[in-house]
Amino acid sequence: MKRSLGARISVCATHVWVVGTYDDEGKPNMMTAAWGGVCCSQPPCVAVSLRKATYSYGSIEKRKAFTVNVPSTDYAKQTDYVGIYSGRNADKLSVAKLTPIRGGLVDAPYLEEFPLVLECRLLHTIEIGLHTQFIGEILDVKAEESVLGEDGLPEVGKVAPFFYSPETRTYYRIGEYLGKAHSIGRVD
Repeated sequence: MKRSLGARISVCATHVWVVGTYDDEGKPNMMTAAWGGVCCSQPPCVAVSLRKATYSYGSIEKRKAFTVNVPSTDYAKQTDYVGIYSGRNADKLSVAKLTPIRGGLVDAPYLEEFPLVLECRLLHTIEIGLHTQFIGEILDVKAEESVLGEDGLPEVGKVAPFFYSPETRTYYRIGEYLGKAHSIGRVD
């Protein structure tokens, strides 16, 4: 029997992404976001949900673009730092020793140190409640050679992303390989 916990965010784990934008003066800014995920395969899109109070919120609205930077576990401390402090009050990238690179296809920066980056053009904005969901069409994926498999695609074990548990406010690294999707459940 399952016990009711009420209406809450008990999904166990969410992606940890760092969203890149430029502010009004063109200064690169990054913020950690855990409310995000894939939302469409054609066109390829991701969604990130931000509170209006964040410094990045207005930048995404104005520039109609953002990047999703997928940090490896090697950058957990820097990722947490850029999520704790606001770009309004701190030069976060200098303090965290992270290097912004101008996006090739969108008006938003990405981080050189992170192994996987999505350049996104703002496609839709949806007001939900406390958060606004920004849906970005992925115009390009940039990946370090070291994280690509034989098929030329990023391998999760090589990217080494980590996840956030909202209820306990803790980070976790990815677990073990279980099997090939759309295959391990076949009964024929």
